[in-house]
Amino acid sequence: MNTKSTNIPQSSKTQKSSNNTAFAVLLALGLSHLFNDTLQSVITAVYPLLKDSLLLSFSQIGMITLVFQLSSSVFQPLIGLYTDKKPQPYSLPIGMCFTMAGIFLLSLAGSFEAVLVAVMFTGMGSAIFHPEASRLAYMAAGGRPGTAQSLFQVGGNIGSSLGPLLAAVFISPYGQGNIKWLCGISIVAIMLMLRISIWYKNNLHRLKPKSEIIKEKKDIGLSAGRIKFILTILLILIFSKYFYMASITSYYTFFLIDKFGVSTQDSQMYLFAFLFAVACGTLIGGPVGDKIGRKYVIWISILGAAPFALMMPYANLFWTCVLSIIIGFILASAFSAILVYAQELLPGKVGLVAGLFFGLAFGIAGIGSALMGKLADMTSIAYVYQVCAFLPLIGVCAAFLPNFKKVHK
Repeated sequence: MNTKSTNIPQSSKTQKSSNNTAFAVLLALGLSHLFNDTLQSVITAVYPLLKDSLLLSFSQIGMITLVFQLSSSVFQPLIGLYTDKKPQPYSLPIGMCFTMAGIFLLSLAGSFEAVLVAVMFTGMGSAIFHPEASRLAYMAAGGRPGTAQSLFQVGGNIGSSLGPLLAAVFISPYGQGNIKWLCGISIVAIMLMLRISIWYKNNLHRLKPKSEIIKEKKDIGLSAGRIKFILTILLILIFSKYFYMASITSYYTFFLIDKFGVSTQDSQMYLFAFLFAVACGTLIGGPVGDKIGRKYVIWISILGAAPFALMMPYANLFWTCVLSIIIGFILASAFSAILVYAQELLPGKVGLVAGLFFGLAFGIAGIGSALMGKLADMTSIAYVYQVCAFLPLIGVCAAFLPNFKKVHK
């Protein structure tokens, strides 16, 4: 990754370099996202450990997720709006410092309230990281925004799948205190992010000038009211996707333990399989959206998962695992397409869109987890999965999206 400033004037040469896809930067961003989301996913992966050691109810587990996700979601759109006007190249390592503090505090937490403080710090780290990291992916994309977002997102999804694996191997057998050793991942991530920040600072010429943003707005050819309607549909689809995803990431281990009597470590391995399938699906969604149009990827992704989601609550252990992998793969392909679709609708507001959609995704997951925890305490985990199985049907709303496709050469 070249971190030296080229000092090239705004000319055809500059424009050409700006249109090139910086794959080295995208890979570094994906790796940074992997580190960030590995640490984030450890929180949900150690829920069974925290529930037993601190004698927590399902409602309290849901509240932990709510605080964790809201501390991330509330700040993300605000950070994105601010950085659209004033880019902050060093926000990535700053965010990771917050995450590291949260992970360390979680290893020491001896009460429900202490866990809430720890996850709040971790959530704030995510809020600082995502808007600027998504802008960086857009900057480095050249003419392949869907591919760039997929490379960025797949790092996060792989990281999310590694959290349960790390919890199963290094934390559950030895206890909560072992969580602190994951701070080593934070230190490696900070060093990598500092390198990316230097590239960001030296390549601000890749940000689109105001004249080009105005031209893109005119080229879209949609009224402000129509754009708002489309964004509303996209947000509804995000609701469908992440409310359902919350039922798996927060409660899948409990569902498997309750229904099939598997061990905590085995349940974490099944969660790893689901999250790894999510990573694979994410890698596919962006490039396919660049080629065939993002509407079709969104439609297939969310609504296509519905029949498998409806079958899963009634399947045996083997088919539950298989169906969860299929659901994860199909559902995950949507997010990159939705995010780039929205960013192309609102030129010049990459950070705001990223913050809004990441923030909403995390916020919905938090609220959904809290509501499902309460429902699980009142009924059962199995009943929660029967109810949530209908959520992907909301994907039918994708029919209202226009065939909005930018052609990139």
